[in-house]
Amino acid sequence: MEHRNNKQTVQMLPGGNEFVICSTGEVKEVERHSTRKDNKKGLYKTFAKCRGMINANVIDVSKVRWCTLTYKENMTDPKRLYSDFQHFNQRFQYFCKIKGYSKPEYIVMMEPQGRGAWHAHLLYIWQDMKAPYIANKDFRELWGHGFVKIKKLDNVDNVGAYLTAYLGDMELDEIQGNTDGKEVKIVEVDENGEKVKKAIVKGARLDLYPSNFNMLRYSRGCKKPIEEMMYQDEVTKKVLGATKTFESAVKMIDETTGFENTIVKSQYNLLRKN
Repeated sequence: MEHRNNKQTVQMLPGGNEFVICSTGEVKEVERHSTRKDNKKGLYKTFAKCRGMINANVIDVSKVRWCTLTYKENMTDPKRLYSDFQHFNQRFQYFCKIKGYSKPEYIVMMEPQGRGAWHAHLLYIWQDMKAPYIANKDFRELWGHGFVKIKKLDNVDNVGAYLTAYLGDMELDEIQGNTDGKEVKIVEVDENGEKVKKAIVKGARLDLYPSNFNMLRYSRGCKKPIEEMMYQDEVTKKVLGATKTFESAVKMIDETTGFENTIVKSQYNLLRKN
């Protein structure tokens, strides 16, 4: 990566419908996508960003509450979803204030259901206190649009991986359309402290995300992961004892020279030690 190209590779042309490839001068049209299924790479990058944001901010699971917000009707408007969440969050922050709790940070991920309705997966994170007990009844009244669930994250070592593992997948009984060509696998999930086996269809939810939809939002006080590039021996020294939360690798081969190298992307939580 020392010899990577840091120069601009493409440049947008006025109007936003065409771009030029800087190295060749070739002009191409910008592709437009109606759903995020057509741009899986971008969607999986967003999932990775969700995972990184969660692991950068969740050090102690006792300071966290995991929440789900749903609608009783088939609510399919993503703009209304964000508006409803903003108003709910304002009410919840006021609720915490009058109860004497400190102000929590939040990370929220919006997810479409098979029937087209939206729901929100939400993490509230208290940095300076244990997460308070909040009754489902109080939480439901604050939301005011349907069913809610609020629970602790006990015995979860890698919260980011745990909460984002199935953002692109769907349970088989949730799918409204055809599953031909899609991978179905059986997974074991935790439901109210019990292990339950469910049939999951890989990538089925990708069809439902609108193009250019911002599925991830977080409060200003949330920390962003810090990215650094270094050699493996430097990494070993820096992360000694830290918890590894994710790892992926890409192998590069130059067929002309025979040169080979592997780039490893690892994520560590330096504040959480093994």
